[in-house]
Parts: sequence; C-alpha cells; structure tokens
Amino acid sequence: MPRRNGMGAAWWQGKFKGCGYRITLSREAIIDVLTKANKHLSAEDIYMRVHPKYPNIGLTTIYRTLDILVNIGIIFKFDFGDGRARYELVENTKGLNYHLHLICVNCNRIIDYTDYIDDVIELIDQIEKGLSLKYNFKITNHTIQFYGFCKECAGKE
Repeated sequence: MPRRNGMGAAWWQGKFKGCGYRITLSREAIIDVLTKANKHLSAEDIYMRVHPKYPNIGLTTIYRTLDILVNIGIIFKFDFGDGRARYELVENTKGLNYHLHLICVNCNRIIDYTDYIDDVIELIDQIEKGLSLKYNFKITNHTIQFYGFCKECAGKE
C-alpha cells in the first residue's frame, strides 16, 4: 500500500513538489508497485498489480502517470526490443539504482548487472563531458544495453 508521507518516500516526494505536481493516490500506487518489483515492469504489468487494490485506477491513468514519472526523473523507461516499454525506479531504498542490462535476443531475459560499474560511470562521465563541450549539448540521460544470448539460449545455438 502507498505510504502517505512515510519514511523512505522523501526522495521522490521532493521531485513532485519541485516540478509542480501533486502526489496522488495513483502516483503513489505506481511508485509502490515499482518499489516492490523484482523485474522490469510494463504498463500492463503495473496495471495488473495496482488494479486489484485500486479498481478506479485505469490503464490510461497508468500510462499517463508513467509518462509524468519519466519526465520528472522518478523512473526510467526502457525499450528492450520486445515491443513493450519497461519501467524501473531511478532510486531504490539504498539510493541511486544505477546498473546496466544484458538482454537475451532469444528469450528476452533481462539481466541487471553492476560489474565494473565504477569504471563505466567514470567512462560515461568523460564521454558526456566531451560530447557536451564539442556539440554544446546538455545531456540529461543515457542508456547502455548489451544484446546477445543468455547462458541457457547460448547453449541451444
């Protein structure tokens, strides 16, 4: 159940207020679902988890709310090549939720990994600074994804 002004929610509450948005029940419910998720959820997945508790929250509201949450930087939106956008929180209870993805092109399995993450962050920072200076471009986000075959699917090839 969503936490109204509860502990651990402050990181995203400030984002709403800073961007001029109210914290509504549907927004809290979606954030709560994403907080408890152990995988990348689609809008339909989120709807299926929210709807039993809050039947008045429709799929259109879910899509609209997800767009808002992406725009104000509370969640990431990913395209893993399977025709469905997937979502996850920018931060978790431990802080920033920075990791990268390995995507199996056969079974669509998504593996989150943090190996070499400090090296990756340092390299990305250098690339962003260089591109920003060269093209006078303010970079606000980036996506790095690796595609291939997971252990199970590679064995079938």
